[in-house]
Amino acid sequence: MTASPSIELPHDGACAFCAYLSGDRPYTVLARDALAAVLVTRAQRGFSHLLVIPVRHAPTILDLNDSEAEAVMAWLRQCARAIDLAEHRPGISVWQNNGAPAGQAISHFHFHIAGTLPQGGTDFGEVPEIDVSATEAIAQRLRAAAPSCFPPLPRSG
Repeated sequence: MTASPSIELPHDGACAFCAYLSGDRPYTVLARDALAAVLVTRAQRGFSHLLVIPVRHAPTILDLNDSEAEAVMAWLRQCARAIDLAEHRPGISVWQNNGAPAGQAISHFHFHIAGTLPQGGTDFGEVPEIDVSATEAIAQRLRAAAPSCFPPLPRSG
């Protein structure tokens, strides 16, 4: 499958998400199976802001196959459960964009999910990037609060 001819993808060069999944660039992978993965984003726009992505490079929702769509949704639900248990927020925000005009910045399909901020919603302005050690701490907190949501990742090597 290929992206819709009408959706304008961001001009972002090499896919950052594919580099994270391959281990070419350091990033916190909270969970992963054959079809989808959960990343802890370095731009925390809410409490425990996570990204759920297909493992295969798929630019938009139109490029997912049915198995990938099901896997992404199942992980999204697990993330919501974990955020609820770990963060005790009064709301959980979920958002997804397709095409640069819709706000998509990386041309690899992804859902955002985060516990709401004290004033409600999430921060769509500029947020500082945190380092990987901070995202690892978020992953550890989520795993501790909801161990059944995130089975241990297979060890590489």
